[in-house]
Amino acid sequence: MDTQLDAELRAKILVEALPFIQKYYGQTVVVKYGGNAMINEELKDAVIHDLVLLNLVGVKVVVVHGGGPEISDMLKKIGKESRFVNGLRYTDRETMDIVQMVLCGKVNKDLVTLLEKAGGRGVGLGGMDGGMFQAKRLTDRTGTDYGYVGDIVEVNPAPVIDMLEKGYIPVVSTVAQGIDDETNYNINADTAACKLAVALGAKKLILLTDVRGLMLDPEDESTLLRFLKVSEVPKLMRDGVIKGGMIPKVDCCVEAVRKGVEAANIQDGRVKHSILIELLSKVGVGTMFQ
Repeated sequence: MDTQLDAELRAKILVEALPFIQKYYGQTVVVKYGGNAMINEELKDAVIHDLVLLNLVGVKVVVVHGGGPEISDMLKKIGKESRFVNGLRYTDRETMDIVQMVLCGKVNKDLVTLLEKAGGRGVGLGGMDGGMFQAKRLTDRTGTDYGYVGDIVEVNPAPVIDMLEKGYIPVVSTVAQGIDDETNYNINADTAACKLAVALGAKKLILLTDVRGLMLDPEDESTLLRFLKVSEVPKLMRDGVIKGGMIPKVDCCVEAVRKGVEAANIQDGRVKHSILIELLSKVGVGTMFQ
């Protein structure tokens, strides 16, 4: 009897997911993958299976990944200290070599292997492939030097579109082709995911992070803002609700929505199967910008 009830419950869950599957069938969803969900093996397994399931039910899933901890580990192995400026990794020539090796090599191919083992069809793409991400050296108003950190000025989504049309899950590393210098650039993964989502005309952008979402009080998870119109963001900025490391993530979501992405989410990658909960259920996760 217990087995029958369990089977009925599973069937009910699948039926409830049907309208959401219909909503996203044939649509593109871009997931920025990082944080604890990339380090914790249990969470990593859940993310990989979420991506494969979505792909198999006809959702065009694109993964954009960083790899900060892996880069730091490799720098440590060669006796080089990680240095950050305004939250961005300062990237000298030697560090850039490590960034490219770790992101385009180890991290990217490890994710592709995990997707394959879970029954999916992953294909790794570097941000330089086909001129996908083209960038200039990042400069800000203060003239701060970030080294070989790039600001994306052009996105060519053709390599990703080609892979999606063939049924693959593109896994994109965040290294860009320099157009102002004979170099490649290290680029912020949130920004890369946002720009790519816009270029692909994605229906949804999901930024996985290590907090529940945007909260009125960062110390109180019950103050989570579940829905937010982009027009409400400037006031929250002025009021200091959006601050620190949340500012660039919110900026990415606002830019994506204003440039045609239907909705963008900042959500907790520490919640198992948070991608499926957000896309295929009424419950939702994190903060959704529209």
